[in-house]
Amino acid sequence: MAICALVACSLNAQVFSFTKDQMLRYTARNPFDRFEDGRPKVPDSLLEKVRGLSVEEVWSVLPGAGFPNQYEGGWEVLHPDKKLVGRAVTAQFMPLRPDINEIVQEDGKAKGYRKAQHQWVLDKLQPGDVLVADMFGKIDGGGIVGDNLATYIAVITKTGIVVDGAVRDQQGIFPIGMPVYCRGFHPSAIAGVTLTGYNIPIRIGKATVLPGDVVFGDRTGIYFIPPHLVQKVVDRAEDTHIHDQWTQEKFRTGKYKSTDIYGTPDDPALKKEYEDYRKKRGQ
Repeated sequence: MAICALVACSLNAQVFSFTKDQMLRYTARNPFDRFEDGRPKVPDSLLEKVRGLSVEEVWSVLPGAGFPNQYEGGWEVLHPDKKLVGRAVTAQFMPLRPDINEIVQEDGKAKGYRKAQHQWVLDKLQPGDVLVADMFGKIDGGGIVGDNLATYIAVITKTGIVVDGAVRDQQGIFPIGMPVYCRGFHPSAIAGVTLTGYNIPIRIGKATVLPGDVVFGDRTGIYFIPPHLVQKVVDRAEDTHIHDQWTQEKFRTGKYKSTDIYGTPDDPALKKEYEDYRKKRGQ
C-alpha cells in the first residue's frame, strides 16, 4: 500500500508540475540561481546580451554541443521587429477528454486554483518569464489568450508568449506591442483542451523545451537555449559579430572578391589585419 501511495503521489506531481527535486534533477547543468520552485534563473544581465543575438548565432553553438532539437520556425508573429527574450514557463494542453478533465479540475480546486485552467499558469508568471504553451498546433478554435489576458501577461512579464496553437483578438493584442509567436488566429475563446502539466518538459513543434530555458525569438523563428549553454552562445556571438563587421567593412571597399575575405582570408597580410582588428576590439 505504501508503494502504491508513493507511485500515485509521483504521478500526480507529473501531471501538474515538476516537484522541486525533479526540477533540480532535470536541470542539473544549470549554473545560475534558481526560483523557489527550482526553475533555473538565468541572470537579467545575461538575458540582455542574448537580446543582441540572431537565431543563426544560436544555431552555430547548440547542435555542436549536442542539442540539435531546440529550434522551431514557421510561426505567425506579431511584432517581428521586436526580439523575444525571457525564461520559459511551460504549459502542456491536450485535446479534451472528460474523465481526465474532471480529475484535473478536482485536483486544481484542491490546490486552490480558480477559474479557467490556463489562468492557473498565467497567475504563476513573473517578470522576465515567457509563457511557452503546447496546444498541439490547434488553430481551428480556442485562442489561448485574447487582448485582456495578453495585457496581463505584458504587464507582469514585460516579454511575450509562444503558443503552438491559436490566439484570439489579434486586433486588440497588436497595440499592446509585445511579441507573440503562434500558429494562427481564431475569434473563439480557449475550449476543447485540458491542462495536463505546467513547468514540465514539453514539445513545441520539433523542439524540446524545459522550464527555465532561455527563449529567444527573432524574425526567423525561436530557439530554446538550455541555461548552461547561454554564456557559450553569447561569447561565440561576440566573436562572430567582430568577424562579420570586419568582413563587411572589407567588402564595402569594393576591392576584394568574396573568396579573398570569406570565410577566412588566405593572404597573410589580411589575416594579420583581421587579428589586429580582433585585438583592438578586445577579442
